[in-house]
Amino acid sequence: MDNNLSEQINGLLEKYTELLVGEASADNVEKVKTWIVYSHIAKSMPPLAKHWNAEYPDAKDQIKNVIAEVKEMNERNRQK
Repeated sequence: MDNNLSEQINGLLEKYTELLVGEASADNVEKVKTWIVYSHIAKSMPPLAKHWNAEYPDAKDQIKNVIAEVKEMNERNRQK
């Protein structure tokens, strides 16, 4: 992938994170990226997500926690 495109996508992700949860810290960007990737896979290929969840139950719990945390941060940001 073109280095310039990679930088621009990272900038887009940072701005999206800022708008979604209020702060684009490195930790928040990583949580939002994880949420985006998992959500997309779960919607576009549910059997794959289901298989992954069964294969890695600890990771599934971590994903659930990340999703809940992103949702909570988004709700707090929207109330501002």
